[in-house]
Parts: sequence; C-alpha cells; structure tokens
Amino acid sequence: MDSSPAAPKPTAKDIAAELRREITDGVREVGARLPAARQLAKDRGVQLMTVQSAYGQLRDEGLVLTQQGRGTFVRDPSVPLGTEPGSSPAYTALASELSSIHDALRLLGERLDRLEQVVGSETPPSQ
Repeated sequence: MDSSPAAPKPTAKDIAAELRREITDGVREVGARLPAARQLAKDRGVQLMTVQSAYGQLRDEGLVLTQQGRGTFVRDPSVPLGTEPGSSPAYTALASELSSIHDALRLLGERLDRLEQVVGSETPPSQ
C-alpha cells in the first residue's frame, strides 16, 4: 500500500483484508510471524490501534494466533480452533461449548437407541 501523505490511510479492515489474502494465497505460510504491530503501523502510517484491530479481526476469524511477548503467527488450520496458546478467547469458549453439545448429543443418541430397543422388543397388541 502507498504510505504517502496524500494517499488515504488504510483502515483496520483494509489491513486485515490484505493479510487475509496473503494467508489464504499462501504468501504467509503456517507458523509465519506477522510483522510487529508497531512496525506495521509505522510502515502504513496508521495508529497502533488500527493494526491491533486488524490482527484482532484475523484472530477472531481463526487465521492467526497471538502469543504474548512473541508476536502474531499464522495458525495451522488442521489444529482445532481454541486449542493453541494465543487462540481467540471467543474460539476457546466456542470449542468448549461445542464439545459439551457433542457429549450431550451422544448421550441422547444412546438413550434413543435404548428406547427403540425397548419399544421394538414389545409385542404388538393382538387384534
């Protein structure tokens, strides 16, 4: 992006879209560290909060993870969301909730199987 004073400054959405394209196109590989937020803000001529917001968007989408003191990295899509250090708290909570729902559905399925066996073993009334 052009960072000249006359050029419009990119928004967090613009920066996130550019990084998202780079990630999905394979320009930034799994495990690759994204630029430090301060440096990217300086390079783009935007406030630090703008870059932090862009990184937050990508983290909420499950594309990157942030490790305190280390940086922001492209996450491995084969690893279940919410299980790595630095995962979005929203995805961590969602993964936990989905696990609970999965367990409840499994138990309900087992109960239904038992009920069907009981009902199926009863002899129908004679006419």
